Amino acid sequence: MTATQTAVPVDTLATLLRGSVILQGDAGYDAARAVHNGMIDRRPAAIARCADEVDVSRAVLFAREHGMTVAVRGGGHNAGGLGVWDDALVVDLSLMRGVHLDRSDGTVRVQGGATWGDVDHVTVPAGRAVPSGLISTTGVGGLTLGGGIGYLSRRYGLTVDNLLEAQVVLADGTVVTASEDEHPDLFWGLRGGGGNFGVVTSFRFRSHPVGEGGIVLGGPVLYDAADAAEVLRWYREVLPALPEEVSGWLGMLRVPSGPPFPEALWDRHVCGIVWCWTGPHDRGQEVLDELAAFGEPLLVGLHDMPFSALQSAFDALYPPGYQWYWKADFYDRITDEAVSTHVQHGTRLPSALSTMHLYPVDGAVARVAEDATAFPHRSGGWAGVIVGIDPDPANRDLITGWSRDYWEALRPSAAGGAYVNFLMEEGADRVKAAYRGNHDRLTRVKARYDPENTFRVNQNIPPATGETSR
Repeated sequence: MTATQTAVPVDTLATLLRGSVILQGDAGYDAARAVHNGMIDRRPAAIARCADEVDVSRAVLFAREHGMTVAVRGGGHNAGGLGVWDDALVVDLSLMRGVHLDRSDGTVRVQGGATWGDVDHVTVPAGRAVPSGLISTTGVGGLTLGGGIGYLSRRYGLTVDNLLEAQVVLADGTVVTASEDEHPDLFWGLRGGGGNFGVVTSFRFRSHPVGEGGIVLGGPVLYDAADAAEVLRWYREVLPALPEEVSGWLGMLRVPSGPPFPEALWDRHVCGIVWCWTGPHDRGQEVLDELAAFGEPLLVGLHDMPFSALQSAFDALYPPGYQWYWKADFYDRITDEAVSTHVQHGTRLPSALSTMHLYPVDGAVARVAEDATAFPHRSGGWAGVIVGIDPDPANRDLITGWSRDYWEALRPSAAGGAYVNFLMEEGADRVKAAYRGNHDRLTRVKARYDPENTFRVNQNIPPATGETSR
């Protein structure tokens, strides 16, 4: 039992909740405190598995009454593992996974503990989707509150651009609805400002038609690593000129050693682009055939599939518990110097799963003003992330060193400020840079809704002084 547990009657919290409370020493404690990133090994004082927003409110108030740090866990995918914290009370939303599609207007109500796989399960059979990321096991809450970049961004915008309202438990335990009409300053801050302002217990999104009845065209086109420079130079020119119904992210990677990839390519270093076309198939097939005709691909894996299949294609490759180390930046352009750096570092991956990805941030995303939401990166270009990944903790230094070296070499071509969903614990300056000109306004919103910084286990935005009224 820790000093925190000795001083705080955490066992009494269970009497206040419909859900359950897991304490140190309880069966299931280690599983409940584990997050996706196996590098994270934190021991919270208690984990409150909340059943509804009343549970969330009571848990937050309990923590404040007893001087406990609050951590909020949704899907547990956060790069820095910020859903758990030593000696904290973890407000765990994983029991709150309901999803409802209103077929009359296409809006989707999603509880705060749902994953994007939960959302796709409901929306894709109806031929619709909410713009999200690229891994279906990712939590809706974390991805949404940081921005939400994925296959549908070029056509329909970021996840936050499709958020209509959010139900939020504030630091004082009150429950409010944030939208364009109610608490509009809070609504602005939630759209990219992370978990700084409260616990979002439900979201309401706008969904959109995808493909033909939810069936899209897409998949990987892989090139030999020796062709990476040629592919990168072509990609930087062709991608921005493509119809917005198509998106494609580029990666430096090694071919997974297993089906559906041919055995002759297993573990081969490649440069790949994963394409996704979400419009009518006749036009899409023409566009994708033309894209696949570039160069001398080793593999063309383009075919029709449910959008949910593309969204979940990498889930099994990246199960929870592996070691992950992230470094990220935005890039306005893929410069010639950057191409050389990608060839140097991206063709020398330190482990089978380590990778570099470039995600396009243009089209519908760039038609939103930089100050319209807290997410400020609206001028086009790419969100880049370098990720060292390995199942073995013994390789932690290897994957960490490679990621840092690669990132440092790319810094001269960076636009400044990284995507907050890709940040680990990198300090206040990196967080401030991530929000560019929106940071000061975010500190004022923080002061109004969380003046004591109760929600600080995140990419933290400190409250401005002298602004505490709502």
